[in-house]
Amino acid sequence: MPNDCPNCCDMVLFGALGDLSRRKLIPALYQLERAQLIEPQSRIIAVAREDMPAAQITERVSDVLKQFVAENERDDDSMARFCKRFQYVCMDFSDNASYQSLQQCLEQKQHQRIFYLATPPALYATICKGLHDVGLTEEPTRVILEKPIGHNLSSSKDINEEVGRYFNESQIYRIDHYLGKETVLNLLALRFANSLFSNNWDHHAVDHIQITAAEQVGVEGRWSYYDDAGQLRDMVQNHLLQVLSLIAMEPPSRLDAESIRDEKLKVLKALRPINASNSQQMTVRGQYAKGFSGEKKVPGYLEEEGAKENSETETFVALKAHIDNWRWSGVPFYLRTGKRMPEKRSEVVITFKKQPHNIFHETLPDLPPNKLVIRLQPDEGVEVEMINKIPGLGKQMQLKATTLDLSFDETFKKRRIADAYERLLLEVMHGNQYLFVHRQEVEQAWNWIDGIIAAWETTDESPKPYPAGSWGPVASVSLLAQDGREWDE
Repeated sequence: MPNDCPNCCDMVLFGALGDLSRRKLIPALYQLERAQLIEPQSRIIAVAREDMPAAQITERVSDVLKQFVAENERDDDSMARFCKRFQYVCMDFSDNASYQSLQQCLEQKQHQRIFYLATPPALYATICKGLHDVGLTEEPTRVILEKPIGHNLSSSKDINEEVGRYFNESQIYRIDHYLGKETVLNLLALRFANSLFSNNWDHHAVDHIQITAAEQVGVEGRWSYYDDAGQLRDMVQNHLLQVLSLIAMEPPSRLDAESIRDEKLKVLKALRPINASNSQQMTVRGQYAKGFSGEKKVPGYLEEEGAKENSETETFVALKAHIDNWRWSGVPFYLRTGKRMPEKRSEVVITFKKQPHNIFHETLPDLPPNKLVIRLQPDEGVEVEMINKIPGLGKQMQLKATTLDLSFDETFKKRRIADAYERLLLEVMHGNQYLFVHRQEVEQAWNWIDGIIAAWETTDESPKPYPAGSWGPVASVSLLAQDGREWDE
């Protein structure tokens, strides 16, 4: 495909009027516009089923920006420039004739083509076939797939096979927005650019690792979708396992997509299976009951709008995972995620082993361990918890646990922290795949998750209730207490 502007692209948003596009994709593209990171001749082609005048798309985009972009980040010039990029194509995704309209629009310019499928996964195969039938899938065309890639290993393979019929793996960008977060990216720098950590990143120095992704919200009107998925599929299979693999992987030989993906895949393959024989010792699942979110009274999961009685879908999961390799032998990874928690918080806590001998036992009988806390959201940053002497005179040295805090907002005051989707969209435009998930990663993660789901079905144990606004079922505390540990709160 000859390109009349080598750095220009046509970003085609399927499902452009949907919730994901409105809340995340259009605001992210606007921020790239505002930062002047999009070539002047690049276009954004909004594709949706709604029949509306093509000229109305600029009005709709303007309304989205006013709703989802902070006022101090909007300016008239950037907004006007951004809205002019948009063209609208009304399409019935299941009608092959509709793709001719899109083809005619794209053939007006010979740009790099990027198709973002912000649609249900059930439509991926239909859309990819429609694009193929009108000659829009040839390299170097790129396609972005949103999670979830399937409901289990079998359906994941089906989706990947269908998409793979029309696009090569090098053209496919499977997005997990956690991989675009600054602090997740900073894991690479933290681990491999600092000998202080890289030399103490194994079972010799680390006692255990916790990964938490807590959500304060409930199902937010998505009961039907969520009840079919649950927290294990919705959060653990992708977000938490991606973070775990970045924390646990071996140093890649190079900072490129293939090297990083290879090391992440090794971690996923090394996860010890959880099955019916050990699931009761390794997993806890819960379901929120009525309670309070902040000071507001909120209903339980089974009382939400559209809820069905007696659903046993989990809204909380806690897991104890082991990675069976030399680096992490004997080091448990505790994973926790849930809805209707006391606050929105995603973080990684790496707890190092205690000093073998405490010479300060007279003033501090129990010497606490050092911790490295990596905050993913909402306040991105890194903390190191360590012991220091309290200034002052006296017969005995007084010690106190203190925190060295690297808050990104405070440390980089003059730099705006980009949203994850901004970075990921920019990387697709540049053709960089290292922040995207390979098919083998998706399927290996599903293989592990399917074992847990099968174990739950075998044991036939209902999710444990927990009041909204709490940190989950009491059993999740016991999961760590049986090992003499506790959740970092």
